[in-house]
Amino acid sequence: MTDWVDRIPAAAQRYAEAHPLDEVECMIADLPGIARGKAVPASKWDKMQKFHLPNSIFFQTITGGWGEAAGAEGFTEPDMVLYSDLTTATAAPWADDGTLQVIHDAFDQKGAPIPFAPRNVLKRVVALYEREGWTPVVAPEMEFFLVARNTDPAKRITPMMGRSGRPAAARQAYSMSAVDDYGPVIDDIYEYAEIQGFEIDGITQEGGAGQLEINLRHGNPVKLADEVFYFKRLLREAALKHDCFATFMAKPIEGEPGSAMHVHHSILDAEGANIFTGPNGGETDAFYQFIGGLQAHLPSVIALMAPYVNSYRRYVRDHAAPINLEWARDNRTTGLRVPLSDPDARRIENRVAGMDCNPYLCIAASLAAGFLGLTQDLWADKSFRGDAYDGQPDLPQGLGAALDLFDANMAMHEVLGPEFTRVYSIVKRAEYEEFLQVISPWEREHLLLNV
Repeated sequence: MTDWVDRIPAAAQRYAEAHPLDEVECMIADLPGIARGKAVPASKWDKMQKFHLPNSIFFQTITGGWGEAAGAEGFTEPDMVLYSDLTTATAAPWADDGTLQVIHDAFDQKGAPIPFAPRNVLKRVVALYEREGWTPVVAPEMEFFLVARNTDPAKRITPMMGRSGRPAAARQAYSMSAVDDYGPVIDDIYEYAEIQGFEIDGITQEGGAGQLEINLRHGNPVKLADEVFYFKRLLREAALKHDCFATFMAKPIEGEPGSAMHVHHSILDAEGANIFTGPNGGETDAFYQFIGGLQAHLPSVIALMAPYVNSYRRYVRDHAAPINLEWARDNRTTGLRVPLSDPDARRIENRVAGMDCNPYLCIAASLAAGFLGLTQDLWADKSFRGDAYDGQPDLPQGLGAALDLFDANMAMHEVLGPEFTRVYSIVKRAEYEEFLQVISPWEREHLLLNV
């Protein structure tokens, strides 16, 4: 073992000591959150200080197409320089041979952070908080479906088969029996998470057929985004081992609820006190300003929290997803919820984001909206009472409208980074235009002979 072993997390150290290392997967998240990178022999990585990838990986759409986002220099695909963040090293316990995964950070050849690398975007937003003497804390909740293998895109997605021999049942939220029905997959999820050093706060059955939720313990935004990035891969591998798929589509099954990534936020001051709570336990100006920022600015970053055409199928009245940005205490119909908690743990839950988001960009966007609320002295609307589904929708109704709002918010561009927002808009519009060329079964069924 060489000196890097002493600088990786304890769980990765234990894995490296117990398994002769054969390979290291050097990874970075692209705009959709897909792991890009290189797998290198462990003996080579041991001597490797850096590696290179073309910056064009950030101009690629989810389908493998390209947005014309290279800028004035043209599409020359210059190399980025990628350096490992050893604090992110973790096992790949599903691999046949000893394998570590390591997340890398991207820089240009002059040493400046690549502004449209998602992890760098989140680091930029966190740094803005730190300049104000604040420490943001987040806790993501991940919803996803376990579904039957689907190798034909023309066929509808169906729930996985449980150990009972019947497909997973819907409308069984919080059922322990439903969780037990796909217990073997969950057992492997727990095992993989333990080997990788991830702390799961709990797993519950959600309202959809084969839909689960995993809660992660609160902490540093970059660290938690890393964990969600890793967890998506972990969940896919655990599902494949049991002949099913884990999917993070926002709305994979017609008539079922969609999958969200709820994000809980709190902010600590320099002494570690929660700035949302005053000396006597009451709610502070900062609490209302943060909510005001979310209400004012989240519509312009829905394109990051709901990044695909499918994402907007989730925002359906009475289907466990918000349709507006009302806020309330202990009310799951609103887009912004203040959960029950002790004053020291007071937090604000953003229920808007879909699980199909890139976790780095979603958390960055949510924190950016709250930051603008704090620094622009915005103020929350009056707290909502009742069923927010009775109100009017105020979220964009599709990706095109969401991108228009994204392009128009110059204050948000300054927080997230103008070069990132330029590239993201170009790539997502290219993706959206590609989708518009696809003719759906609905159109063929109802328009072919009727119009």
